Amino acid sequence: MNSLKVRLLLSTLVMTVIMLPIIGFTLSSAFERQLMLGSQNELKAYSYSILTVAEVENNELVMPELLLENQFNVSQSGLYAVITPTDDVAILAESKPENRPLWQSQSLLTLSLPTLLPSPIVGETLFSTIDLEGSSHLLFSFSVSFFNNGQEFPITLHIIKDQENMLIALSDFRHKLWGWLLLLIVVFVFVQLIGLLWTLKPLRQLTYELEHIEKGQQKLLKGYYPLELQKVVKQLNTLLVTEENQRKRYRNALSDLAHSLKTPLAIMQSEKEISVGANEQLQQINQIIEHQLKRAQSSGQLSWYLGVEVKAVIEKLVKTLEKLYKENQLCFTLDVDKSAIFRGDEGDLMEILGNILDNACKAAKSKIVIKVYNKSTTLTIEISDDGAGINQSQQAVILSRGGRADTYQAGHGIGLAIVNDLVSSYQGQLFISKSATLGGATFTLVFDIST
Repeated sequence: MNSLKVRLLLSTLVMTVIMLPIIGFTLSSAFERQLMLGSQNELKAYSYSILTVAEVENNELVMPELLLENQFNVSQSGLYAVITPTDDVAILAESKPENRPLWQSQSLLTLSLPTLLPSPIVGETLFSTIDLEGSSHLLFSFSVSFFNNGQEFPITLHIIKDQENMLIALSDFRHKLWGWLLLLIVVFVFVQLIGLLWTLKPLRQLTYELEHIEKGQQKLLKGYYPLELQKVVKQLNTLLVTEENQRKRYRNALSDLAHSLKTPLAIMQSEKEISVGANEQLQQINQIIEHQLKRAQSSGQLSWYLGVEVKAVIEKLVKTLEKLYKENQLCFTLDVDKSAIFRGDEGDLMEILGNILDNACKAAKSKIVIKVYNKSTTLTIEISDDGAGINQSQQAVILSRGGRADTYQAGHGIGLAIVNDLVSSYQGQLFISKSATLGGATFTLVFDIST
């Protein structure tokens, strides 16, 4: 749910799933009401046409044999008419001839009416439904009163119509309505998805460019972005340029400081009158200056560092070391993932790997194996040799400043201490163990690449 794309997509789906069905139910209900209203108006019209031909003579109802609407004249046509005496409830029972219908259309000759029919008061109408021969029918009841010889003759006219055609039309409408709404939902979601992808395209491009910056494939954001993102892009580019320039100025200042300090120390060490103790102190000062400058020059893990391809750095170092240790006839075996990226300064990576590989070349008899791979959210670098190895008691010593576990040649003994400081500045880890395959030492570097 932290993704803008997921949030927008879910909101679109929720609106679509909720609104379109509501629209469907509304349209279906409106269409059903219109059908019912149309049927009611039709039954009213039929009732008026029948009442116009009805007459009362000698207190008896007189109706023509045939009606103008032919459906009333055809048996089981689906349209029926019946006239009963007006009462609270019209009772139709064969056992009571006085309560039989006063008249019924010929379309009812082969059908039997229900026992009870509604009977509204004179001058009013009533719409309802009844079951006739197991089928649902609309019923329109209209009570009127005729005058004959000064006497009232109240009757109730019932128009009955089969609902089958209306129900078929309603069902057909609903099927088509929901079919089109389903298609509309699919089209709407598809269009919204395309619109969403188009809207979020600048953000995907920004993410793509930031990944390229992290991998060292470009230095600045170069894409064209909409107005809402242009200020952000401009500020990020300014930050990248400013940070790069600041690192350069800082490195240059440190380099100048190193030269300015080393020159007086070299002059003092060249003096013949200087004592052995003083010379040792000067050497120690020189070592401390070199160590601290190396630490200061390390930029550490910065969020906007350009990524460095580890394979290219290792290949460059191996070529150099093969020349330096040509007489040792060392065999380098490289198993490096091409996609491995070190998120940091190239100079720091050169310093770290250079010191470890240099020590491996001094300790190795004939073989050095270098493995680099990405595992989950970490970058792992393993450098193994077939030398004598390093005892566990010596591991802490060689990582301290000035500590040595070898007798290769003269040196300051600060190489691995610098490596340890550099690795720590990138929140990485350095492990020393015995190589299971070569028998010598294995230096393992682990860096977090999750961010």
